[in-house]
Amino acid sequence: MPLEWIDYRDAVRLYHTEQVAYVCGTRLYRLYGGTNARSGLRTIVDVNSIIATRGHTHNPGNLRQDYTPPLNNQTLFKRDAHLCLYCGLRFASSQLSRDHVRPLSQGGRDTWMNVVTACRRCNNMKASKTPEQAGLQLIAVPFTPTYAEYIYLQGRRVLADQMEYLLAHFPRTSPLHARLKVHAVQ
Repeated sequence: MPLEWIDYRDAVRLYHTEQVAYVCGTRLYRLYGGTNARSGLRTIVDVNSIIATRGHTHNPGNLRQDYTPPLNNQTLFKRDAHLCLYCGLRFASSQLSRDHVRPLSQGGRDTWMNVVTACRRCNNMKASKTPEQAGLQLIAVPFTPTYAEYIYLQGRRVLADQMEYLLAHFPRTSPLHARLKVHAVQ
């Protein structure tokens, strides 16, 4: 299972402490270290794009089926493909806001299943009403991402082999499959 994004320094530490069980993907870096005084050999560490570690994972997605990733605007906007889920137009993050489908003032909660991306205009027009009360209609249903989906949504630059690995861990019914196909075409 995907666990987390790490930088090359953390990856080298895992290689050095012999925590890497196996590697996948492409080689991203070749790092050269010092020369061994006895053998005269120079240390070389190849860092791959995907590494599997030994031991028990602390991946909350593996430990509990009811795991819910933390909600923040960056991942929300990426989940919704930077589309306002009311008017259907694409916007820059600075022009988007988090809208509560069932407003907090009407007992709604700040959860993945009750929030969508909205442009400022639509969010202001909706105000403290439900979409029905405001005469608006959602163009997509909100969903709670799985752990693998959340890793993708964290906004890192994802290499092709890493994306292939993450996609293998997305549920077959994930709305992200269709959204990623649309982005691949554009």
